[in-house]
Amino acid sequence: MPSQSVWRSAAVWVAALGYFVDIYDLLLFSIVRVPSLDDLGVANSFESGLLIINVQMFGLMLGGILWGVLGDRLGRTRVLFMSILIYSAGNLANGFVQNELQYAIVRFLAGIGLAGELGAGITLVSELLPAAKRGIGTSLVAGIGLLGAVAAFFVAQAVEWRTAYFIGGGMGLSLLLLRLKVLDSGLFHQTAARTDVVRGSLFQLFRTRERSMRYLRSVLIGLPTWFVIGILVSFSREFAVHLGITEAIDPGRGILYAYAAISAGDILIGLLSQALKSRKKALYVFYAITALGMLRFFTASTANELYWACGIMGFGTGFWALFVTVGAENFGTNLRATAATTIPNMVRGSLNLISALFLWLTAKAGYLEGGILTAVIVFAVTLWAAAGLAETFGRDLDFVEKD
Repeated sequence: MPSQSVWRSAAVWVAALGYFVDIYDLLLFSIVRVPSLDDLGVANSFESGLLIINVQMFGLMLGGILWGVLGDRLGRTRVLFMSILIYSAGNLANGFVQNELQYAIVRFLAGIGLAGELGAGITLVSELLPAAKRGIGTSLVAGIGLLGAVAAFFVAQAVEWRTAYFIGGGMGLSLLLLRLKVLDSGLFHQTAARTDVVRGSLFQLFRTRERSMRYLRSVLIGLPTWFVIGILVSFSREFAVHLGITEAIDPGRGILYAYAAISAGDILIGLLSQALKSRKKALYVFYAITALGMLRFFTASTANELYWACGIMGFGTGFWALFVTVGAENFGTNLRATAATTIPNMVRGSLNLISALFLWLTAKAGYLEGGILTAVIVFAVTLWAAAGLAETFGRDLDFVEKD
């Protein structure tokens, strides 16, 4: 029988590779948005692209609820297995779409599948690793996984957009063999054997005012991530026009810069959190870096400056793994997968509300001004949420949530 350390290492690597494919698929549309919609004969790639991204994020939000509940009821590894089947099938189906409606439907279904990957993986790794190594382990999962966006960029540069989707589907299906070798955590099995606690209930997250506020704040501390990626970086070409930049901007290259930096940031924030012995202090440092990146973005005057701004913002939003880890650490074993899986997908789904706010402010104040005002509002909400959360560094995860 393999030792505990071998099982733990296997879980970290499988979670990291799974997240790699997850991010590849999640960001591929933003990278191939313009050429794929042009190929399908869609006239307005901005409006159609924003619609498809929002539909995908809505699928992620619904999928987060589904997989989170199942993760606490059936186990973390079963969710990983089922979710990858769905998003791999979605990737393959994307290679066959013929119009905008089909594109949106398939991205919605793929979004449901993608929703189960990160939360279940982080929950499993958090429960398997000792508290002293938990932050580093989850940061490695995200740091390696986020390189999937870099891979997506280079694949999209090398092959036709339909082929890029086929490659993603193939990578996902190949992971199923690795998934079969990973076991659930002892904490899950201990809780599954109990009859005095409710497992996998979204309602239980809102059973008390204290728990519902804990959940809400755990979601809101991640808002800057998808504002940066879903609005600023994905539509950097449109922002460049309003900034007076005459050089052609490739949103895919902006995503490359951002996610290469996010990957580095996700690893370094884990080390910073360990050094500071604090999740919250590390988050505040990275919030400040994100704000500086936004300032550079909104004052860029050349293409290179804009791309570098995408990189700085990306590094700053490299708190994604730590943010999901905080979500896992904030809730008991009987609701941990429900919380850790729904929390990041609620943030992804919040892009719908952020987009609506951005479009409304754009109509009122102008495109560039609307972006700046949206950034200010997003950060104000985020800082309020972070201030009200308890410190979770070193917390023993062997506890359950009771009424």
